[in-house]
Amino acid sequence: MVQQTIDDERIEALIEEFHGRIVRPGDADYDDARTVWNGMIDKYPALIARCAGVADVVDAVTFARENDLPLAVRGGGHNVAGTAVCDDGLVVDLSEMTAVRVDPGSRTAWVQAGATWADLDRETQRFGLATPGGVVSDTGVAGLTLGGGIGHLRGKYGLSCDNLRSVELVTAEGEFLTAGAEENPDLFWGLRGGGGNFGVVTAFEFDLHPVGPEVATVFVVYPGEELETVLRGYRECVDAAPDEVSTLAFAGEIPEKELFPPEIVNETKVAVLGCYAGPVEEGEDALAPLRELAEPLADLSGTMAYTELQRLLDEDYPDGMRYYWKSLYLDGLSDPAVDRITYWSEVAPSPLSTVDVWPLGGAIAEVGIEESAFAGRGAPFLLGVEANWEDPGTDEANVEWVRDVVEDMRGFSDGSVYLNFPGFLEENDETMRTTFGSAYERLVALKDEYDPTNLFDHNANVAPSGERGVEDG
Repeated sequence: MVQQTIDDERIEALIEEFHGRIVRPGDADYDDARTVWNGMIDKYPALIARCAGVADVVDAVTFARENDLPLAVRGGGHNVAGTAVCDDGLVVDLSEMTAVRVDPGSRTAWVQAGATWADLDRETQRFGLATPGGVVSDTGVAGLTLGGGIGHLRGKYGLSCDNLRSVELVTAEGEFLTAGAEENPDLFWGLRGGGGNFGVVTAFEFDLHPVGPEVATVFVVYPGEELETVLRGYRECVDAAPDEVSTLAFAGEIPEKELFPPEIVNETKVAVLGCYAGPVEEGEDALAPLRELAEPLADLSGTMAYTELQRLLDEDYPDGMRYYWKSLYLDGLSDPAVDRITYWSEVAPSPLSTVDVWPLGGAIAEVGIEESAFAGRGAPFLLGVEANWEDPGTDEANVEWVRDVVEDMRGFSDGSVYLNFPGFLEENDETMRTTFGSAYERLVALKDEYDPTNLFDHNANVAPSGERGVEDG
């Protein structure tokens, strides 16, 4: 239950000025307002500020700072780590701020921070344009972009954060700023991959690219007994593929009853999913080798609407299911690494869990650390470990499986992580140092300038210099 005591007069003064809505414990919609996508998260904020615009964000941040309240920021979509809400504090809830404006002439889009990728794709695809998002359409634009943004267009067009032109945000002092290549360029550098460490982002401006409305896709599922063969062949295909090809491979039971006969529904399988960011005819040829890695159990490859591709995995990640994900950048996809991925995918306690392999390189590797804070550009692969399950009674087993996989796979990694697959606020100062490498001290300097008291600490936190040696969350 909520322990925080706040002066009622101060709350009433905030409510009087607020154009959105302040939700408090005891309100009819309080439980709905505090609930996030990940069913593992059960937190009780003292106040939830459902902002209608920038002025509301300024008021909410100022109120939290002046009343010494923990502060969390909720964007528009997924929040696997649970950082979008906090116990006994104030939540800056941006989920009502979903406007998208597209300028097809300049190929840009202005997007409020409560929007999802479905919101953005709906508007941009009207003009045959897109910017790199993730692989699930109801993911929030804000969180994905600030943490990097790895998705279906990354090989050709890079990360979500690589396509930013500018960012609007409110600082810990309640100041509204715009950051871009010309205005506050150091802050812009840090926002491109440094997470939510420096303020509440209220809007993004993206570059757009010609994509769709239809794209060539690959979606093929192979039997588990061919898992090692498939991953080794996949490694060769990735090496030979042009940048227009962006795919991922994921291994687990993949228990799709409509796709497989009953006798193999609950057996281990491996799937390859992705697309070609270019002409459909070229894409069909470029993706063909990925359909021939073994005898498939199912092949759903073909031409589809880009928006359909973006929604393809949505039903596999429903609201309220239980999620625990972690990651490691891999130094390669060696045969020993393939062997361990095969083992761990076969012993997952939940049939809904997967071990994922994301090839990187391409446009991602063309951006230097001096251009953005995003770490991991030199890694050829990202390992994602997803525990997805329904029964609260198996929480411990599923969380432990993820941690065991990551610990075992550290031998194939330098220990750096992708901020968007972060566990439950477990990334400590040492992990952040390892992940950001030479960029770490520059991030600390930005933190000292824009958030020296660490008001924005509900994230994969880069602590200011006054709070070094942060313990595990």
